[in-house]
Amino acid sequence: MNRAEKQTEIDALKSTLGSTEIVIVSHNTGMSVAQVTELRQGLRAQGARYKVTKNTLTKIAIKGTKHEEINDMLTGPTGLSTTTEEPLVVAKTIYDFAKKFNGKLVIVGGYFGEMKLDPAAIETLAKLPTLDQIRGQLVGLIQAPAAQLARLANAYSEKQA
Repeated sequence: MNRAEKQTEIDALKSTLGSTEIVIVSHNTGMSVAQVTELRQGLRAQGARYKVTKNTLTKIAIKGTKHEEINDMLTGPTGLSTTTEEPLVVAKTIYDFAKKFNGKLVIVGGYFGEMKLDPAAIETLAKLPTLDQIRGQLVGLIQAPAAQLARLANAYSEKQA
């Protein structure tokens, strides 16, 4: 990379990290190109991104951002997972791929809002229901009494007939 390309990469990382609520750092030792492509496609389908970057460029880009705490996690072959949409989806997807690839993708930690995350915290986030799942459960809870009343009325009318 020449100097202009490095500056472009730094600017892109800075804008990405400035607009995201969650950053998950992972090591991708031993992953094939097909596996990285599968991971990227899985994240992209959820509205997230996976970027393998040079650690020195990432360290320069995170200076002055709210994610500056991940600086000590940037060692080795590092990938950053980010999103501007639903943050829990990134944690779920990365966690699922880490289980699927059996140690080739290792979650190092991350940053969510104002909290620094360790791998156990990311696992906990991954096991929480997403916003859509919570909405579905809420709709089910609201509809359940009405559905029971309708079945009761239907059973009563069938009994009368």
